[in-house]
Amino acid sequence: MYYLYILKCADETLYTGITVDLFRRIKEHNSTKLGAKYTKTRRPVKLVYSKKFRNRSTASKAENLIKKLPKLKKIKLIKNYLTLKQVYEL
Repeated sequence: MYYLYILKCADETLYTGITVDLFRRIKEHNSTKLGAKYTKTRRPVKLVYSKKFRNRSTASKAENLIKKLPKLKKIKLIKNYLTLKQVYEL
């Protein structure tokens, strides 16, 4: 299983990524050198969205799509105003 996740950073920006171990990855973002360069200077981060995928390919496609969205549409996805399927149809 792969997880797509969106983190809210301390500076109110959003970070999107994928992982096989969601809770380990959030811990890495918050407290180790293994976190992404982007999140290291924006700690603490908080998980605001996650979705399971069966394989890396579909998780990566969804990640790339979300990374291209404007922040407002990401927020709508996070708040469940939009589903991931609806995001694909935009």
